[in-house]
Amino acid sequence: MVSFPKYESYKDTSISWIQNIPTTWKIERAKWLFRKMERPIRPEDDVVTAFRDGEVTLRKNRREEGFTNAIQEHGYQGIRSGDLVISAMDAFAGAIGVSDSDGKSTPVYSVCIPSGEFYVNNYYYAYLIRYMAKSGFILSLSKGIRERSTDFRFNDFANLYLPIPSKEEQDKIVEFLDRKTAEIGQAIEQKQRLIKLLKEQKAILIDRAVTKGLNPNVPMRYSDVDWIGEIPKHWSIAKIKHIAKFISGGTPKKEKSEFWDGDIPWVSAKEMKQRYIDDTEDKITQKALQKTTLKLLEIDTIIVVVRGMILARKIPVALARTSVTINQDMKALLVDKEVCLPEYLLLLLEGVNHHLPILLEEAGHGTKTLPTEGLSNFKLPIPPVNEQLEIIESSKKKGLEIDSFIEVISQQILMLENLKQIIIAEAVIGKIKM
Repeated sequence: MVSFPKYESYKDTSISWIQNIPTTWKIERAKWLFRKMERPIRPEDDVVTAFRDGEVTLRKNRREEGFTNAIQEHGYQGIRSGDLVISAMDAFAGAIGVSDSDGKSTPVYSVCIPSGEFYVNNYYYAYLIRYMAKSGFILSLSKGIRERSTDFRFNDFANLYLPIPSKEEQDKIVEFLDRKTAEIGQAIEQKQRLIKLLKEQKAILIDRAVTKGLNPNVPMRYSDVDWIGEIPKHWSIAKIKHIAKFISGGTPKKEKSEFWDGDIPWVSAKEMKQRYIDDTEDKITQKALQKTTLKLLEIDTIIVVVRGMILARKIPVALARTSVTINQDMKALLVDKEVCLPEYLLLLLEGVNHHLPILLEEAGHGTKTLPTEGLSNFKLPIPPVNEQLEIIESSKKKGLEIDSFIEVISQQILMLENLKQIIIAEAVIGKIKM
């Protein structure tokens, strides 16, 4: 890390989250620096949201979906561009910043403006309070309202002691951090774009392998499926229902304690974020199997999410490497191994995943479902089993190479994120002289 100049001398603060500050800095409670605003809302005001990355902006500037909209806006308050906004519930995660827009917000936000007694650069204090959040201090104040949350109201904030650099120093710290975080942010974005390209390259390689094979010189024929195009002449085309048996899932009654905390894995959305399933968080009992329609699935069963967790262009798919049961939001595919290896079907469904969303149907409230009929009739190219093995091994090798490169870049991103937090921390508490 680059070495920055230090102040000539420091003094103890007697504050738990900051040991010392430059001798010339003052310390006061936040209530002498800020006052809480409670403005009325205006008809033209749109909703302002404090995001966990520190951006405070109109909700529509970021995204529209994924929010719970209030039917009646009880207690909503006006926000103006330049206000310091602190989310009482999400401050611990960094939902603190300076609003870039006029608008309105839920009363769970503290909308703060300088009180006038001391010079306050809202952007400096946004950096400072976000540092307090990232260091875990705000979470340590948690009153246990809900898991991984605080109830960090204005009164809690008002009684905290904060450092007060001079006007010139506050402004310089903001200018310095804006510049440095932008530089680091640009470097992170470049690496994130590279990771995206590598993932796309991996998907293209898999797609190519499972639809065209590994030998570019093999004779080809038209598959009679438009999205597939040509396939090797000796391959076949089969509907999924002709190579796999579909099995439904369910959820035993939660109030029946005899059904839960057993030793039989039960797959829900939590497990479908991974490629292979070896165990589950929730488990059911033998009684649950005996008294419900749930079935214990064979090892190497393919699991496909058909509702509830379906993303815009991604259908979650996994391979259960142990005997499991599944919930009602997914289907199990028991594969005919003489025709298609389970590992190959997993690879095949991953490779053609971007074609599956054409099957999706609206299920209301903005959700989508993957109908069993559409999935069962979906046509796939099937090579001989010996060729499936070759494609599996080749894809694993190439995939591991790309994954290894992605891991290196991900670690570089993590180092840059850590560097950014270190620079912010040292600047806002005076470890770097401006």
